[in-house]
Amino acid sequence: MIDARRLRYFLAVAGARSFTRAAEALHMAQPPLSKRIQELEADIGTPLFDREARPLALTPAGRLLFEQGMQIDQRMEQMALTMRQFVAAERRRLVLGLIPSAFHAQLPDMIRRYRLLAPDVEVTLSEMTTLEQIAALKDRRIDAALGRVRIDDDSLAREVLRDEPMLLALPIDHPQALEEGPADLRLLEEVPLIVYPKDQSPSYADLILSQCRDHGLHLPKTVEVREMQTALILVAAGMGACIVPESARLMERPEIRFRPIRQPMSAPIILYHREGDNSYELRMMYRTCAQLYAEWGRSVPDVVRARMGDPDAA
Repeated sequence: MIDARRLRYFLAVAGARSFTRAAEALHMAQPPLSKRIQELEADIGTPLFDREARPLALTPAGRLLFEQGMQIDQRMEQMALTMRQFVAAERRRLVLGLIPSAFHAQLPDMIRRYRLLAPDVEVTLSEMTTLEQIAALKDRRIDAALGRVRIDDDSLAREVLRDEPMLLALPIDHPQALEEGPADLRLLEEVPLIVYPKDQSPSYADLILSQCRDHGLHLPKTVEVREMQTALILVAAGMGACIVPESARLMERPEIRFRPIRQPMSAPIILYHREGDNSYELRMMYRTCAQLYAEWGRSVPDVVRARMGDPDAA
């Protein structure tokens, strides 16, 4: 029986027509290489190389083994490639849809913890709007989505992970920017309110404007932009105020003051996934949330406890 490693060494020497060059290509010393070839010749029972020829030449038996060996080597390479592709296809994967700029402080911790709890799962993040998330879930292009806006759809499960308090972002030169305590939203009746995102409905902007109306506010002027970063740049430039989630403190800068709000205002953090999905990947996402919430001193929602299930179940 021909040893696969010795066959590989033989093909290297036959291809290079030199023991020296083959040894260099194989990153090994020449004497061990020569010994392996001699062992192969002893197994077969005939010389494979004419060592007197310059350059090194194959014997008839060597030419036959080279032709057959090359075919075997190619089949082995193809088999290895096929197995790598199979393993890659079988690897667990979680594709998570995210609203651009919607989460800042907690998201890195969440992804890092998820990878620790489920190291066998490949995590992929995909930025998309809420409506794009819903379509992608239905088309199975993503497995779960984190958003801010409540969407009703019978084919999807919608779990509120947390209602996040809101803050009022004011330019530092605003008369009430440096006051202590919660800010009264009625100051927005005198200052333009900057909302985001633009050109989407329903959107985070709809959520904010709806809550403002619930508090009886009359907003004489609103400015629409696409991203939170743009909104905060306008606030820093003194062009208005903005209502942002508490996690936006990570984006604080000297020109902006974040103040808590006197009137109750919050924005949900919602996890969407397909109804009936009880996959290991999704259960580990709920388990990740449960662990982090406990560490952050927040109560773990009952739905999270119920959904995270047994981590050892396949």
